[in-house]
Amino acid sequence: MKKLLNKIMPLAYGQYYNTYSLVAPKKVANHAFHLFCTVRKGRVLPQQAEYLEKAKLTVENVADHELQVYHWPGKKETVLLVHGWESNTFRWRNLIKKLQEADFNIIAFDAPSHGHSSGNYLYVPLYEEAVDHMVKKYAPKHLIGHSVGGMTIMYNQYKNPCSNVEKMVTIGSPSEFYEIMEHFQNILKFNDRVMGHLDAYVMDRFGFRIREFSTSNFAKSINKKGLLFHDRLDAITPYHASVQVNSNWKGSSLVSTEGLGHSMHQDDVNDQIISFLEA
Repeated sequence: MKKLLNKIMPLAYGQYYNTYSLVAPKKVANHAFHLFCTVRKGRVLPQQAEYLEKAKLTVENVADHELQVYHWPGKKETVLLVHGWESNTFRWRNLIKKLQEADFNIIAFDAPSHGHSSGNYLYVPLYEEAVDHMVKKYAPKHLIGHSVGGMTIMYNQYKNPCSNVEKMVTIGSPSEFYEIMEHFQNILKFNDRVMGHLDAYVMDRFGFRIREFSTSNFAKSINKKGLLFHDRLDAITPYHASVQVNSNWKGSSLVSTEGLGHSMHQDDVNDQIISFLEA
């Protein structure tokens, strides 16, 4: 029954969007955008709560959201950790252990609508606003982002470059927004007319077209030192995304793995991050 519903629901959404877009294109685009941005997972689970509770620092108000900030103190430079979609700060626990052993000062936060933070939706321009707030308040020397978090720190340093930031690490991060939206379109079975309305909605709201939002293009103007990790077999984010970013980012290196998956919690990955930050 569940498998049948999983097949029927996208078809129902597609029929709704395709038909209703003929009479109310702006409403359809608004609805489709918010469906795309709806966060369904990523809240703090019972087994994660104790670990995070001990590190709670404060709550920051950003763009009408209350964002939970965490702190693991250290004597060396400050590192800001930016998690991915439907995740939370707990995902960094293995890297945090390594960073603590190396005595880095660690700041992390739960994205809007994730972990202990408020909200129901997340999209990169909103996430960038949150990252920019944290960069200005906590003055990190290093930014580390996983998946959409990596895309967000790249967008942040393209849009609001900070001279205090010296090094950036991305892990399994996407590059082209249009690839993400095409996947969304394929799942929900809506047609190119709906996609056109959605593109116009994004342009009107954020000032860029879907195809204009490209981390690989942003990378051309970023002058920080960069380290990118991506698994060739990543089933969530295509490997070619980091290849494209690396080719346009003069100060970056790409570490390609095989069989480590999308999350990349392994000690070898975390050890290489520490070595990069300490170099």
